[in-house]
Amino acid sequence: MTTNTQNLSGQSILAGVPTAGNGREVHGYNPATNQALDPAYSLIDTEQLKLATTAAAAAFDSFRSLDPQKHADFLDAIAANIEASGDELVARAMAETGLPEARLVGERGRTCNQLRLFAQVIRQGDHHGVRIDPALPERTPLPRADIRQRKVPVGPVAVFGASNFPLAFSTAGGDTASALAAGCPVVFKAHNAHPGTSEIVGAAITKAVAEFDLHPGVFSLVYGPGASIGQALVADPVIKAVGFTGSRSGGTALMATAAARPEPIPVYAEMSSINPVLFFDGALSRDPEAHATAYLGSVTGSSGQLCTAPGLVFVPVGAAGDAFVEAIGSQVPASPGQTMLTEGIYKSWQQGVDTLGEQGGVQLVGRGRDGEGENAPAPTIYSAGVEQLLANPVLQEEIFGAASLVIRYSDPADLATALAKLEGQLTATLQLEQSDYAAAAQVLPVLEQKVGRILVNGWPTGVEVGHAMVHGGPFPATSAPHTTSVGTLAIERFLRPVAYQNFPEDLLPAPIRQENPWNLNRRVDGVISIAGE
Repeated sequence: MTTNTQNLSGQSILAGVPTAGNGREVHGYNPATNQALDPAYSLIDTEQLKLATTAAAAAFDSFRSLDPQKHADFLDAIAANIEASGDELVARAMAETGLPEARLVGERGRTCNQLRLFAQVIRQGDHHGVRIDPALPERTPLPRADIRQRKVPVGPVAVFGASNFPLAFSTAGGDTASALAAGCPVVFKAHNAHPGTSEIVGAAITKAVAEFDLHPGVFSLVYGPGASIGQALVADPVIKAVGFTGSRSGGTALMATAAARPEPIPVYAEMSSINPVLFFDGALSRDPEAHATAYLGSVTGSSGQLCTAPGLVFVPVGAAGDAFVEAIGSQVPASPGQTMLTEGIYKSWQQGVDTLGEQGGVQLVGRGRDGEGENAPAPTIYSAGVEQLLANPVLQEEIFGAASLVIRYSDPADLATALAKLEGQLTATLQLEQSDYAAAAQVLPVLEQKVGRILVNGWPTGVEVGHAMVHGGPFPATSAPHTTSVGTLAIERFLRPVAYQNFPEDLLPAPIRQENPWNLNRRVDGVISIAGE
């Protein structure tokens, strides 16, 4: 599969207009060879950024007022346009990230399915959150006014592309899809590691904007240095919320900028997580070698560059735990390194692995072999005891890539003590049998305070996009633990409630009119009223 550069302009798309930047140029790189990819992308300056944010502000009123059917059809059209890009999109993403074709084909499907799922949300309409408290003029000692509530979009949203998901968490990924579904124009800051991939998807969104005759400010794609353009985007008074997936340092820098504005805004940042996996005796007594194989598969998949990769595994002391660790040590040497996303990410991984290996009480369990080409380091597994974990915060630091730490614990109380000292996480996983239920029950209350998703007898890598999914967690996993960045609940991040008291019917917005023209489910006087019943 080859990538066609003829259709790539190397330019930002500012409110529908391809625009050459006034700043320096950057290239995408093939991480397997460290070779630059054409074309060069020119970076915009802060004055050009204002063209995008000003257009987003101008687009807001018309976009937030779209008829639900047209709004949903618009998201469906984006998905169709992405699919129409065909092999060109997958080939470019492969060249820029080193990720395999099958992974990227699946990610493209997930991206399009997310868009179509949010189209269904718009058609169904529960995100409007309609509540109606009818007037009670005869109530004593005081009458009650007629009060109606709905949720409205917050305004233009800034979204930052993630390095490890060039499609599903990038240009038309979950943050963009949920913001557009809420009725918020999006100014998207492309990740400079995969600029061509971003341009192809950005063009698909721009085409849909034009096809539905929407204001072109509904979407802009910008290329620029994060230290200046990224910060300027968050500081721009037009922007009312931020979606970000990346490092803790990057996320906290954006949080500081957003908090320092005259009008502070929320930053929904997914940042750092080591996703502990908890093995109990009963589970380990059942085929420890198979568990070791599954564990290594989860650690090494996509070169470990998944936000839910298991960076920390708790294993009980004793014969079953020993057998599991021995199985890891015997299996990992056969594990080849896979190309990492960028040379910079590889260097950070190597620094993290070296630092972890230098800590007191940390022992090497096993190391794989380097992969072919550049930036494909050998997967590495270390081990330590609970006492080392509790005494040394370095053992909790995320190593983004194929590396993990096995922690040996003595009993459920010992395990609960260790879990209580962990930072916030995206996930925790319980590997157990029925004989382990009592032990698991002792640690479950601790986990509920530490993570956003708790799994039983699975592996955290792989996030289902649906209505019940939570992809979030306490800091530093995310900056907003009450939200999720995956699943339909993600739309709530970009909405806020407004109450309308004693409004005449002719002035009420459609979702809260008495005749219910959009056929919405509504909570009336505290009781859920199903549309059509």
